[in-house]
Amino acid sequence: MDNPFPNYQHFCQSCGMPLSDEVVSDNPDYCKYCHADGHFTQDCTMDEMIEVCVQYLDEFNKNTGQHLTTEEYKELLLQYFPTLKRWKK
Repeated sequence: MDNPFPNYQHFCQSCGMPLSDEVVSDNPDYCKYCHADGHFTQDCTMDEMIEVCVQYLDEFNKNTGQHLTTEEYKELLLQYFPTLKRWKK
C-alpha cells in the first residue's frame, strides 16, 4: 500500500499516525496515544482502532488534501492497518 502521508517516513505501528517528536511515545514505534509506560493504552481489536481513527477523517483529509468519505477511509485503513506491526498476523 502507498504511504498515505508522503511527507513522513515513520508511523505509529498501531494507529498509523505520522510520528513526529511531539507525539512519539517511550517506544519509538508508537505514538503517545497508543503506547505509554511500556504498554498499549487501549486493549482493542484492529476494527475497533479503525473506528477510533475514523473520528479523525476530517483532519486526515485536511492534512493530505484528499476528500475521502467515511467508507473510503475505512477501506483505506482496512488495507493499511495489516501492514502495521501491532496488527500483522
